[in-house]
Amino acid sequence: MGKKYQDSVKLLEKSKLYDPAEALALVCQTSKAKFDETIEIHVRLGVDSRHADQQVRGAVVLPNGTGKTVRTLVFAKGDLAKAAEEAGADYVGAEEYVQKIQTENWFDFDIIIATPDMMGVIGRLGKVLGPKGLMPNPKAGTVTMDVAKAVVEAKAGKIEYRLDKTNIIHCPIGKASFGAEKLAENFDALVGAIIKAKPAAAKGQYIKSCVIASTMGPGIKINYAKLG
Repeated sequence: MGKKYQDSVKLLEKSKLYDPAEALALVCQTSKAKFDETIEIHVRLGVDSRHADQQVRGAVVLPNGTGKTVRTLVFAKGDLAKAAEEAGADYVGAEEYVQKIQTENWFDFDIIIATPDMMGVIGRLGKVLGPKGLMPNPKAGTVTMDVAKAVVEAKAGKIEYRLDKTNIIHCPIGKASFGAEKLAENFDALVGAIIKAKPAAAKGQYIKSCVIASTMGPGIKINYAKLG
């Protein structure tokens, strides 16, 4: 462990579960890298992702964004393509971008938005987009006729949350430079969305653990009983 990491660990009480506000203030203090570290949240849920009726997935617009410039690729035609361009999409097209991804291994974008009629075209990219988490999905709001709104939301800091195979959700909630107050607003928005998305089939304790950390810093355990 590096000296900065060791110094950060000294700020924490090993077995303590911190209230969210205190944890978010601490995560800014433990962010000691020379770059503006991303603050991430890791929430373990009391569900089983192997069962379709216990999936937890959705999207939420963080009030203060993610601190990252989001590059959008929109698959649309005609008036909807024009609307996407006017909304600020970085790339707009159809089959030509499928070919570009297939032949040039091109991935100069962070999110794909598509109209429903384009999903048949994009389906040919399933094997390359799927593992990267880039496949558009109606639940995330990335398969829609309102592509302009989807572009604006993506640029404003809309993030997708979903369970991994170990029943944990990993998401960014901003940058260390945001400060504790703005991070708290983003934290509340994301956790609120996750709680609202609780499956009817989920039994027992829903939130099992919650940890936040900066890119290079130690994990800070949050008192999940305070999360609702």
